[in-house]
Amino acid sequence: MTDGVVIVDKPADWTSHDVVARVRRLAGTRRVGHAGTLDPMATGVLVLGVGRATRLLGHLALTRKVYEATIRLGWTTTTDDAEGEPLERRPADRVDEAAVRAGAAALTGVIQQVPPQVSAIKVNGQRAYRRARAGESVELRAREVTVHEFAVTGFRRVDDPGGALVDVDARVTCSSGTYIRSLARDLGADLGVGGHLTALRRTRVGPYSLDQAATLDELAAEFTLMPLAEAVAAAFPVRRLTEAEARRVAHGNRISPSGRPGPVGLFAPDGSVLALAEDRPGYGKPVVVFAGG
Repeated sequence: MTDGVVIVDKPADWTSHDVVARVRRLAGTRRVGHAGTLDPMATGVLVLGVGRATRLLGHLALTRKVYEATIRLGWTTTTDDAEGEPLERRPADRVDEAAVRAGAAALTGVIQQVPPQVSAIKVNGQRAYRRARAGESVELRAREVTVHEFAVTGFRRVDDPGGALVDVDARVTCSSGTYIRSLARDLGADLGVGGHLTALRRTRVGPYSLDQAATLDELAAEFTLMPLAEAVAAAFPVRRLTEAEARRVAHGNRISPSGRPGPVGLFAPDGSVLALAEDRPGYGKPVVVFAGG
């Protein structure tokens, strides 16, 4: 089995590229990619495509994601997370849980969010993080993202020689492109004390959850993946084709529209997955074809 999705429980201090490199060795192929980068400090669900499943990844990256996060209030950093250099400290002893919950509610819904300075967004053809690490101040435009849920699940006061701090645990469900570091930064700024992200664990990417994930050690002991057809059926609506439709799709030709928004998985009568298709005015167009290797 060489085509499918691997759901990895990414360890801390590994880059997403590190995980891809490891899975390439375990799978015995270079055709491995990932959907949705996780920062080195973050852990949890990282979805990888192997073989023809790499063609799914651009579509999987557009789905909603769920995170468990810890935010420290009273302290800002250069990267908006614990890996950055300390910046300003402000005592957070007057911040109460009600104010934190109100601040989180204000950052829920469709919001305008400025990405972190060390994001991978390109500015004038160069990654923002490279320019920021070279000492430049990078101007990044706010982008529209959707925070479906920003739920406070824990509130703890922390005594520190540099001043009183508050740790906030939160569960965030959001659209792709949302930076949890930026939510931490903005929550702290709105409360007047500053803040940064100290822990992050992704628990879900679309239909793929942490309970389906394997550690790298587990994959090294027994390499398994979710077959391509199963992975497509889990992430997209399924459309069963006739033999005639299947022949057309295998050659990238149009078929009748499905009447559904977004990508639809197209399956042959024998149950094999052929393509992802999207509706256009009056017809369905394959946008990713798996047939033919």
